[in-house]
Amino acid sequence: METFKIIMMATLAVVMIISAVMAVLSKEMPLAILASGTISLLASIFFLVLASPDVAMTEAAIGAGLTTFLFFIILRKTEQNSHENKK
Repeated sequence: METFKIIMMATLAVVMIISAVMAVLSKEMPLAILASGTISLLASIFFLVLASPDVAMTEAAIGAGLTTFLFFIILRKTEQNSHENKK
């Protein structure tokens, strides 16, 4: 059981690093936002594996859910504002 936990944590860490690189290097903003949300979601799973369900739920709700949602709303508003200024 302990080796499964170590393998799972290592896999989560590798996927989080890949998502972080994707978020930083992405030229498209929606892809960067989704990669950032993926990092938060994987962090919440990481906290759950570490037997900290309260921190995992908070990270999932705030980090993966609310922050990603707000980033998409802000992106939409800035794109609308950009189109209005071009007219």
